[in-house]
Amino acid sequence: MANTTIYDVAGAAKVSLATVSRVMNNPEKVNPETRERVLRVIKELGYRPNAIARGLASRKSTTVGVVMADVSRASTSQLLGGIIDIAKKYDYAVKLFSMSEGEDIKETMRAVVAEQVDGILFLNDELDKEQMNMVMNYIKDAQIPVVLCNVIYEDDSVPSVSIDYEKATYEITKELLAAGKKNVYFVTTVRRYTINVHKGIGYRKAMTEAGLEPLIFRTSGDVTVNSLHFEEFLKNNKVDSIISVRDSIAVSFMNIAIRNGLSIPKDISVVGLQNTKYAILSRPTLTCVDTPVYDIGAVSMRLLTKYMQQQEVTESKVVLPYSIVKRESN
Repeated sequence: MANTTIYDVAGAAKVSLATVSRVMNNPEKVNPETRERVLRVIKELGYRPNAIARGLASRKSTTVGVVMADVSRASTSQLLGGIIDIAKKYDYAVKLFSMSEGEDIKETMRAVVAEQVDGILFLNDELDKEQMNMVMNYIKDAQIPVVLCNVIYEDDSVPSVSIDYEKATYEITKELLAAGKKNVYFVTTVRRYTINVHKGIGYRKAMTEAGLEPLIFRTSGDVTVNSLHFEEFLKNNKVDSIISVRDSIAVSFMNIAIRNGLSIPKDISVVGLQNTKYAILSRPTLTCVDTPVYDIGAVSMRLLTKYMQQQEVTESKVVLPYSIVKRESN
């Protein structure tokens, strides 16, 4: 076939561009069945990569694809800080891919694979189980190493780095209850995030053990929206403490409470579950469960490196320690 391209080979062999490239340049990294199928198609189509293509395919640099949902979140920027600092040490190139709500997941993953990345760090914690299954199966088919970075996915075969969000939230809820609090609200987002789901599980467990009904309030991460929500919330609910999934939401709540004549923490104790920059910039400063987000990013990059270099991995599910930082809001 005249002018046969790598796209033609990938299509005929029903594999990704990255797999075709690996067959030509690192055949030992491709399982024998797939490798033989691709080689057969290359022969049948008479594919001959040109010198430039061979040079690009055999490049020495390593490229890591980072798939995320929203870079504007403070926690995401901290994750990226850890990832990029470690990537620099290994001289990796990092390519960012956005998988926003409503976008075609398969199209995004095709774009990631088409870039011939050597590994993937997956940061998007907004997908449900079915969507995550789709993404992980796509990555598995492309035979690209992947590590979940601050994402909870119930599959022991997929490497991940996070903290025990359920345990952390359970612990801080128990502390508030031990201090005599009864109307402890869990403030979470309307949109679903896997780590927030697990935070909620820990909170509910502590409340149920204390014989109290869990009190859940859902709002938005957008301050122009949640400010209005909190105005109504304070008018209609008896509350002596809140635990917020995001520091920014906790600070927004404090601002509205103080504007309404309430004292923090005399009237209401407030706790955040991140320990981002908002916690120390707020007045009063915010008590938090300290999630080591930078470290999660850095450790994820180091773990992915082991998989990309085919090193021995003794622990594929890394759970980092957390701490509780006491400040003025509690």
